[in-house]
Parts: sequence; structure tokens; C-alpha cells
Amino acid sequence: MATADERAERVPEERSEASGAPTDLHAFAVRLRRMNGEINRLVHGFAGDQGLHPTDVQALAAILDADGPMTPGRLREHLGLTSGAVTACVDRLERAGHIRRVRESADRRVVHLHYADDARSAARDYFRPLAQATSAARARFTEEELSVVLRFLGAMGEELSGIPAPGR
Repeated sequence: MATADERAERVPEERSEASGAPTDLHAFAVRLRRMNGEINRLVHGFAGDQGLHPTDVQALAAILDADGPMTPGRLREHLGLTSGAVTACVDRLERAGHIRRVRESADRRVVHLHYADDARSAARDYFRPLAQATSAARARFTEEELSVVLRFLGAMGEELSGIPAPGR
């Protein structure tokens, strides 16, 4: 993973910004902020409807998107929270019926977090308009263009994951 200094060295000169080209850094920043704001609005609405904190919804997304079994320790690292804060989050999610804790049979100390099927269905219903909007936006692009968009979003995720949170 590249350090912040290494990433800064790779940033090309912002020549296009001066020309006002639609691909300049400012144009990307504005569009990413707007999209992030709209997604956050939906996430906060879901959290409020479900009696959850927005961080709880981030935890649910992490559990849903995990490549392998999610543990409280992995969740703590992913969210950048303390052990106590993750325990409180997991407790809230379990009480609300969103997740279930499952102890591994080989080592009972290991706990895996699983998204509950009923909760997954509720989230799917709530976020259906987001899925429909995504489908409508995708329909405006060719497969080749979508491939580039996915590469860009993947690269952004990689770059952002390498930036430490302030105070860590």
C-alpha cells in the first residue's frame, strides 16, 4: 500500500484544471462530494428508520461486503473504532435483528458476524430506489465506459484506504 507521500508524488500536474476541462481535479471533487452527500442522505435515512447510528449502517455494509467471515476485530479495523465502540455497535445491531453472532465450531472464542436474512431483505427494500437510480445511470454508458468507471472507483477506494484517519 502506498504512503500518502508516495501518492502525492504520483499526482500529475493539474494542467487541465486551468483549462476548465471536464476531467479536472475540481470537477471530480465536486461530483464525488455530491454523490457521497446523496448516498449519506439515504444511509442516514435508513439508520433513522431502523433506530441505528450511521456508523451501524457502515458496519452492516462492511459485513455484507466482506470477502470472508467478518469478525469484531476485523470490523474494528475497518471502521477505525475502539473495541468498546465496536462491541456497542455489534450489540445494537444484534438487538435490532440486523446481524447474528456465530461462534466458530473449531475455536469457540472466534465469533463471526453475519447479516440476518430478514434484515437483508429490509435493507434491500429500503435501498431499492438507489439500485434503480444506479441502473438508470448505468444505462447511459457503454460496457467499455462502465469498465473504466469501475476501474476508477476501485482505484479511488484503494487510494482512500491508504489515508490514515486523523489522530490514528
